[in-house]
Amino acid sequence: MKLGFHYVVSHGGPLMLIPLLAAVIIRLNRFTPEDIQMVLDFLNANAIAVTAGSTLILFVTALYLFTRRKDVLLVDFSCFMPPEELAITQKNCVEFAREMGCFDEKSLDFQAKVAERSGLGDRTHLPRCLRKLPIEPCVSEARNEAEMVIFGCLDDLFAKTGIKPKDVGILVVNCSVFCPTPSLSAMVVNKYGMRNDIQSYNLGGMGCSAGLIAIKLARDLLQVIPNTYAVVVSTENISLNLYLGNRRSMQVSNCLFRVGGAAMLLTNKSSERYRAKYELKHVVRTHMGKDDKSYGCVFQEEDDNKIVGVALSRDLMNVAGEALRTNITTLGPLVLPLSEQLLFAAVLIARKVFKMKMKPYVPDFKLAFEHFCIHAGGRAVIDEIEKNLELTQYHVEPSRMALYRFGNTSSSSIWYELSYSEAQGRVRGGDRVWQIAFGSGFKCQSAVWQALRKIDPKKNRGVWAEYYESARGEEIHAAAVADTLAPIRPLQ
Repeated sequence: MKLGFHYVVSHGGPLMLIPLLAAVIIRLNRFTPEDIQMVLDFLNANAIAVTAGSTLILFVTALYLFTRRKDVLLVDFSCFMPPEELAITQKNCVEFAREMGCFDEKSLDFQAKVAERSGLGDRTHLPRCLRKLPIEPCVSEARNEAEMVIFGCLDDLFAKTGIKPKDVGILVVNCSVFCPTPSLSAMVVNKYGMRNDIQSYNLGGMGCSAGLIAIKLARDLLQVIPNTYAVVVSTENISLNLYLGNRRSMQVSNCLFRVGGAAMLLTNKSSERYRAKYELKHVVRTHMGKDDKSYGCVFQEEDDNKIVGVALSRDLMNVAGEALRTNITTLGPLVLPLSEQLLFAAVLIARKVFKMKMKPYVPDFKLAFEHFCIHAGGRAVIDEIEKNLELTQYHVEPSRMALYRFGNTSSSSIWYELSYSEAQGRVRGGDRVWQIAFGSGFKCQSAVWQALRKIDPKKNRGVWAEYYESARGEEIHAAAVADTLAPIRPLQ
């Protein structure tokens, strides 16, 4: 019944135009030479008015074309595949924490329990300085990690697209907790010999949502800088940010964050539409920072022993839920079909005006999007959004698989998820993609993309190639998917 209502409302306008179009065609067929002469005589008699009207129409059309928002296209993107020697199992991760000698027994037990429930698999990656004892976290090692990830992404991106670094007019790099001098964006400019007038920006301290903030910044710059390319690089740095104390709220990030990054090439060149993958339709930002609870739920500070870490509050999931609700209140009218907006309005009026006891209506976003890229912040985050938005296992599979295979790669996780959908052959021309990201502050970001063509999975395996290019690839993939859905069990 609901689908029937959606169909009637969504297609009611075009259906009502059919009788009107038929009436116009019948009337035109009855036109005689005398009728045509009468129209011409009328135009000649009102030449001044006709000319003025035509000029006004041309002026308004030209004004619209010159002032309308330029289309922003995603030509391609690339995710970083860490080298195999950096891979670590969950069991080895817990054992490594024990061997470091920094944690008491209660902290080790707590980290083991978090690892069990995290949703991470046994082939995520840590940086080199955290794979050997004694660990050596320092600025030079952090730079090495940043160079490995960022240059790895960009080398692949430039090779895939054939774009030269000197063709890039805009560069935005985001990394939340590692902000050296010179900046990471300056490091990229130096490495690739980019042009002197490049508009480069470095975003720090904005958490896991910074990737979509960087996309919005690039989009806004592409509105005022004509005929150019923009490169966005999203990553996080682990080397200097392993917490070595015993405060539990700071130990959670040790169990979740892993090495990863992504680079995206955007443009406002209409000549690139033929090969671009997606068009950016909407970016919606929500900032909850005015509320103290929201501001402090992800907070970098020192513990009682002056050891620096990022504390995650127990209010985090509630804050994230409220931020998401606020965000979709703005996003909904932009993307939801009219049928869903009418149902939402009807239930709201019934509850607020007529005081009827009804549950709030949750719009069906599955009618607005074919693909969902939910920030892979942890199994609990994905579970909560799946429940609140009434999504299916199919819709959240990319998020679960990105978390399982690569861990929480912060702002780049949503690109690993989109890459998964492409590798699976899920993305077809016209499909709509919703990327959702959360970050400290507290912030919730949404980006909406529309696929411009069918994405060939054989040419876009990316970091998921191992599931398709080995003899046991399908078997390994099926086992991984099953593992993401399995009940939580103790580490063996």
